[in-house]
Amino acid sequence: MSRAYEELQPYLERAQAFQTAKVLFEWDNETLAPKAAGSNTSKVVGTLSSEYFSVITDEKVVRLVKECGKDELTPVESAIVRELSEEIEKLQCVPAKEYREFAELTSEGTRIWADARKEKNFEKFAPTLKKLIEYTKKFASYRAKEGQRLYDVLLEDYEKGFDMETLDKFFGTLREQLVPFLKKITESGVEIRDDFLTGDYKEEDQEAIGRFFAEYVGFDFDKGVMAVSAHPFTTNLHNKDVRITTSYNRHVDDSLFSVIHESGHAMYEMGIPDELTQTLVGQGASMGMHESQSRFFENIIGRNEAFWLPVYGKLQEQFPKELGKVTVQEFVKAINKVEPSLIRTQADELTYSLHVMIRYEIEKMLIEEDLEVEKLPEIWADKYEEYLGVRPKDVAEGVLQDIHWSQGAFGYFPSYALGSAFGAQLYAYMKHKMDFEGLLEKGEISTIREFLRENIHRYGKLKTSRQMLKDITGEDFNPQYYVDYLTEKYGKLYAG
Repeated sequence: MSRAYEELQPYLERAQAFQTAKVLFEWDNETLAPKAAGSNTSKVVGTLSSEYFSVITDEKVVRLVKECGKDELTPVESAIVRELSEEIEKLQCVPAKEYREFAELTSEGTRIWADARKEKNFEKFAPTLKKLIEYTKKFASYRAKEGQRLYDVLLEDYEKGFDMETLDKFFGTLREQLVPFLKKITESGVEIRDDFLTGDYKEEDQEAIGRFFAEYVGFDFDKGVMAVSAHPFTTNLHNKDVRITTSYNRHVDDSLFSVIHESGHAMYEMGIPDELTQTLVGQGASMGMHESQSRFFENIIGRNEAFWLPVYGKLQEQFPKELGKVTVQEFVKAINKVEPSLIRTQADELTYSLHVMIRYEIEKMLIEEDLEVEKLPEIWADKYEEYLGVRPKDVAEGVLQDIHWSQGAFGYFPSYALGSAFGAQLYAYMKHKMDFEGLLEKGEISTIREFLRENIHRYGKLKTSRQMLKDITGEDFNPQYYVDYLTEKYGKLYAG
């Protein structure tokens, strides 16, 4: 270990401690904290963020990072220095006062958003959203290199190597091929029964079956916990403390698949090696690669008939009245039913990325075209009508349904669609390397999970998502695998 790198360690540990504490407060704020705690907690989050900022931008840290560039480092040390250098560059240009103000605003913003959504009152959230957008654009302008567009700066935070030009082509492919295919499906006349998925599914029973399937796919409750929140999510303190949430309603498949989805995220974090965890490279490669894992488990595994053959009886035992007379084939058709809807998190696999495309187009308008916040509800509704043929009756099922903007997370949404596409490309490759469906039928998910751990999870942020795809499949990112996967799967399901 070089002298400069060794001297960096105390600073890295302090920075990590502040971030860990901040994450813990954010988790608590979304799960167990009393409603009245919000404003006071925001101040604590602001202080922690300010301390983190001070450590990262400390003059000695900046100097040591430069010195590390002259030393021989291990691959892991080099990656940590690389990430630290990028973080310094990202923060150095932002005034410390503004950084803290933004941290407090995002903490308070999630509470205001939750209240506004509950009351179906966009006007209540609009002033806060305006401030969040102003800060986001200001920070992006501080960081933008000559000629770089602001939204491209934000996209880089979530998925390196994917700018607007790349994403426009990606979503263009989806628009050109999936929108007409969706129209063909919805006009096919094929009816799929799914009424049995909605009913008096008791919350305690949903929790019990959720825990069963979380463990079944590989979630380790010795290293993780499951709680309830308004918007299901995953967070982690390190590889031995990973936390997921779900929510419950009358649609049993909503909670069931949110648990499997979040378990996919969690297993990624649990698969980070001890030498990487609690470092700047001790997390998923990108938000897109993270989503590839969650949506891989939720859809490619969880909505696959082969997955249900060995365990459907367990679900029937938990819900004998609702599912006792429903065959596994009927159940699998129901959980894959295509029905254009309003809520992204409840969307079927085929229409899901169209929900993301709408958000991508609106974010570009907010950041690049100065779209007035007041016009958001109407524009949102118009785009849903154009792409999915449905229109929200209120803002709770429209523009206020997602938490991301209240957290200042502009540029995040494309990762969901990219993750689905990454997963489809991985699936196409894996089917050539193993009897994928045969393993699911035998309940041997561990073989599939181990492949993902060995090829993706254990690298943390040592590689980018595109590097991983190339190393695993031998190809760069290719969205056609995603389109082919969806058209083949749903073409068969709706063949009549």
